[in-house]
Amino acid sequence: MKDLTIDYALRATWQAVARMYNEEAKTFDLTMAIGFTLLSIDPKTGTPSTALGPKMGMEATSLSRILKSIEERGYIERKPNPNDGRGVLIHLTKLGLEKRAISKEVVLRFNNVVKQHLTQEQLDQFFEVVETINKLIVEKKIYTKDKAN
Repeated sequence: MKDLTIDYALRATWQAVARMYNEEAKTFDLTMAIGFTLLSIDPKTGTPSTALGPKMGMEATSLSRILKSIEERGYIERKPNPNDGRGVLIHLTKLGLEKRAISKEVVLRFNNVVKQHLTQEQLDQFFEVVETINKLIVEKKIYTKDKAN
């Protein structure tokens, strides 16, 4: 992978991870997107629907489709937000909590197996690189009008 561009390596790796997660999720009647959504909902207090999109980095329309799908499957229920009369809290049902636990186990297994094959120094370097890339993007230091970086 040394001759590849950074963005290609990131994209190819993420696509492989997403494929792996979706294959595993299928065995539990889930998808990666559903698992990620279930993991983003507070299992005790629920999560305001308006907070889920930003928390997950998703557009409202994509999130609405996923929420509709998982509500139809019986994984979540919507309840009025007692602190905001106009708001809605997304709560996990008993089945949703079970599917969330499965999703969490799948993610933790991935993390544990990867960690078994890397040194702490390699992991630290990986997270440092990812943090730097994110910082450059957030601070708009890659594509600016003056291109003076």
